[in-house]
Amino acid sequence: MKYGTREEYLLLAELEKPFVAMTADRILRELERAGEETLEGYRISRLQHGLQSATRAERDGADIDWIVGALLHDIGDGLAPQNHDRMSAEVIRPFVRWDVAWVVEHHGIFQMLYYGHHYGWDRNARDRYRDHPCFDSCAAFCERWDQSSFDPDYDTLPLAHFEPLVRKVFGRKAYDPDVIREGHVSSLMGANA
Repeated sequence: MKYGTREEYLLLAELEKPFVAMTADRILRELERAGEETLEGYRISRLQHGLQSATRAERDGADIDWIVGALLHDIGDGLAPQNHDRMSAEVIRPFVRWDVAWVVEHHGIFQMLYYGHHYGWDRNARDRYRDHPCFDSCAAFCERWDQSSFDPDYDTLPLAHFEPLVRKVFGRKAYDPDVIREGHVSSLMGANA
């Protein structure tokens, strides 16, 4: 790489544009693949869990960033089950507000509140983030949209419903400061909550 010329790198950047433009397509395919696999012991697939989380977010009046964050919060689970939260956050980080990415990145440790004690883990490990401005958002995300979204009888919206939102979010300019809004903590729920 160190011997590449400016012209060669500009050519590569130009040739990469169609691939980058298809990011939403790859995300949607990964979600569909997650629908083909159900982890042993769970009554719904990983896709159904994401759809259920996003449906709950939408019904709470959440905005597009929170809805897509809820939909994709476990997208890293297939490749990185031990650190899926961080992997999922890196997938969405260039395209959503920083607080949404932070919540997705940390939801795993916040979820331990519900089950950590069964494994002998510190169920209150999330308390190390007690003073972080996104603590309450992550706690609410886990309570309202994540831990409650394993219900096989929930009236869940289909992937086709969320596809335009995924396309819109991943069609944004990556790391646009007007989108990322570093330091701003947004409301999780809208007027419907």
